[in-house]
Amino acid sequence: MAAQFGRRLYRGAATTAVAAAAVAALSASQAPGSPLVAADGDHAATGAATPAEQGGGGGGVSGDSPYYTDLPPLNTPDKPGSSAELPVTGPAESGIPASVLAAYKKAERTVAGTDAACRLPWQLLAAIGKVESGQARGGRVDAQGTTLSPILGPALDGNGFALIKDTDNGVYDGDRTHDRAVGPMQFIPSTWAVWGQDGNGDGRKDPNNVYDAALAAGHYLCAGSRDLSTATDLDRAVLSYNHSDVYLRTVRSWFTYYNRGTHEVPDGTGVLPAGPTSRNPGSARPSGGPSATPSPTPSPSKTPKPGETPKPGGSTKPTNPSKPSPEPSKPGDPGKPSTTTPTPEPSPSESVTELENTGTGTLTATAGGTFDGDIKVRASDAGGDPVAKASVTFTVTGDTDTSFDGGAKSVTVKTAADGTASAPSLHAGEKTGEFTVRAAVDGTSVATSFKATVTARQADTLTRTGTTELTAVAGETFDDITVAASYKGEAAGKVAVTATMITDGLVPVENDKGPYCTDDDGNPVRSIVLTTEPDGSLKLPKFYADGPAGTYKLRLTAEGGATLVIELTVEERPDSAAS
Repeated sequence: MAAQFGRRLYRGAATTAVAAAAVAALSASQAPGSPLVAADGDHAATGAATPAEQGGGGGGVSGDSPYYTDLPPLNTPDKPGSSAELPVTGPAESGIPASVLAAYKKAERTVAGTDAACRLPWQLLAAIGKVESGQARGGRVDAQGTTLSPILGPALDGNGFALIKDTDNGVYDGDRTHDRAVGPMQFIPSTWAVWGQDGNGDGRKDPNNVYDAALAAGHYLCAGSRDLSTATDLDRAVLSYNHSDVYLRTVRSWFTYYNRGTHEVPDGTGVLPAGPTSRNPGSARPSGGPSATPSPTPSPSKTPKPGETPKPGGSTKPTNPSKPSPEPSKPGDPGKPSTTTPTPEPSPSESVTELENTGTGTLTATAGGTFDGDIKVRASDAGGDPVAKASVTFTVTGDTDTSFDGGAKSVTVKTAADGTASAPSLHAGEKTGEFTVRAAVDGTSVATSFKATVTARQADTLTRTGTTELTAVAGETFDDITVAASYKGEAAGKVAVTATMITDGLVPVENDKGPYCTDDDGNPVRSIVLTTEPDGSLKLPKFYADGPAGTYKLRLTAEGGATLVIELTVEERPDSAAS
């Protein structure tokens, strides 16, 4: 579909002002080269240039590795008043694969929750994702959003691209000599180390995962104090992603296109761009564009008769497309971007030199409960001044099933104007013991840690719920023994209770005589650990009357200190008394 669009675009340019503007934009990005990524079995376009011919230079997220230069169709989806004369390209052009679209929208929501002032639109992520990787190769991702095969740019060896020596020991890009751009949003490993995010909550920051990559791109675009609802800040953000006016125009075109309407398509069915990729536009034609060698000379044109439709051809010279107006043709158009590339603002995180605790108290909670208070830190620079909009990641570490709201083990929050950041509520799991919550400024070694403890569920009261006396003849069983556990007046569920037959005396010990119950293997025992039901109730296993006649004591002890002693009376068998 994209290749057909290339031909239609040039034919329409002679008759349509909109088409002429699109051709001019595409002409500005003419450059040879194969697509950044190709599906299995795809090949580079005919006449593809070497990386050296494409030029390069450092900077941006991806180290100036190639990107797609295909422009969107001229007929934008759901655009009011679209001309019927505009070329038709098919509904799939505006479709975004389901998982990829979900990742963009989730990233927008997440960033809005931590940096609402940035006003990140998901359509901007979609535009960059289209240009960088064709929406993750048309949505070729698994159920978790990870690409089915790695999306890698060329080696950044200085031969036509930036020279970036290996920074990740090949962990992400498989190259231990030079770095390569990785994943659907094309992050180089060194940039990912600073901006990487866990967008799908699986505890990993994977540039090959579209949820992680989209959230990382969102935070990167929002660096500093940008407000992406303004054209100036949006341009600065895109240019910080890639220092190229051609790149900006291409992203802006898709951004406008997606803003006018799009729809979800199944994963793996997205339209993969077929046009060229470039970093340094040259004079070679894009794939699918007009040939550098003119076609055989057409027959001379003749004056059309009245009512006759003029046929193309008439001149042996190719017609140069008109230049687009430097001013927007209507409100909302991006217009001509500045030719001056602004210097990207440094990340606020880079200026943080200290991360200190600001009021976090003792972190203790009962299993299954919520920790009291919040974990709160303050980021400051070398002068002691607060640093706003620095990214702080809170991570639960250690052998624990405790997590933040939503079950996440790691969350990233941006500092407020006073430099403070608070972690979401921390919920205790069922594992008891100590663990650590680490707060770290993303991309730096600045961090601080907090010790936390999960204690066992407790009961401060145990009450027997039966009323009958517990008496049994030797060799028989006692009636069911049931109790209720509570803590501060509320039912105490899942509390450990130890039931033990004890001796009389000032210092009771486990009795080796008298009533007993059995363990899971059927062996007689006189001490057993049980757990209350969620409503605090507990039904003890069957106790058997044994030993000499008399009264015996069964002591129940719950976590938290609650204690209850129940008397069990063993009576002699009638036949024994008679003899």
